[in-house]
Amino acid sequence: MKTHFHFGFASLIAAATLWTSCSTRPAAVTTSAASTAASTNTAIMPVPRDTNWVKRHEGFVARAKQGNVDILFMGDSITDGWRGQKLWKEKYEPMKAVDFGIGGDKTEHVLWRMKNGELEGIKPKVIVLMIGTNNSGRNSAPEIVEGITAIVNDFRKRLPKSKILLLGVFPRAEKADNPIRQKLKDINTQIAKLADGKTVKYLDIGDKFLDAEGTLPRDIMPDFLHPNAKGYQIWADAMDPTLQAMLK
Repeated sequence: MKTHFHFGFASLIAAATLWTSCSTRPAAVTTSAASTAASTNTAIMPVPRDTNWVKRHEGFVARAKQGNVDILFMGDSITDGWRGQKLWKEKYEPMKAVDFGIGGDKTEHVLWRMKNGELEGIKPKVIVLMIGTNNSGRNSAPEIVEGITAIVNDFRKRLPKSKILLLGVFPRAEKADNPIRQKLKDINTQIAKLADGKTVKYLDIGDKFLDAEGTLPRDIMPDFLHPNAKGYQIWADAMDPTLQAMLK
């Protein structure tokens, strides 16, 4: 009987050990997967969005194939907002400018669009780029800088003869002490270093939208993010000298 007892007890211990070993392995894999996911910078991973977004992208691809573009505006809803502005029709359309901004875009979406036909058929003299504000909720400042850098590098690779006017990300939120303001300043400080004195020019006009206390007035950006007609006029006036010089 003793022999049978010891055998049964030993078997039970072995089984328990095997179960414990097997049960801990998935946890280790899960932890590793979570660590990998956490370290992945989504800002540099080109991805598309929904069906309506793809339709807009396809419209830009079709426009690019027509050529005859001297200025390419690329970005998110803030760039997209030029569409329909009286100032755009009067000032930029005669300059052979096109607006390839899409509301809600992040750096990863612009990267995808660039890699999927939006630059084929055009050789703009100047590219006006502002992107990154929509990444600010999910990505860290260094990640966003990496995303913007990837876009600038891709432009230089695909359109080597085009000059790039890289704009600092515009201020958002009403008050100067809002944490998002500092995050955007940190981003702008870093992307300013992308300017090379030749192909890439950096321009930060964010202060033009603010009052003396650093407040973002509602009569310039009603939602403290998107410019109205007055805001776009400020943008144009602040950018025009640099843009004109780059077009020469």
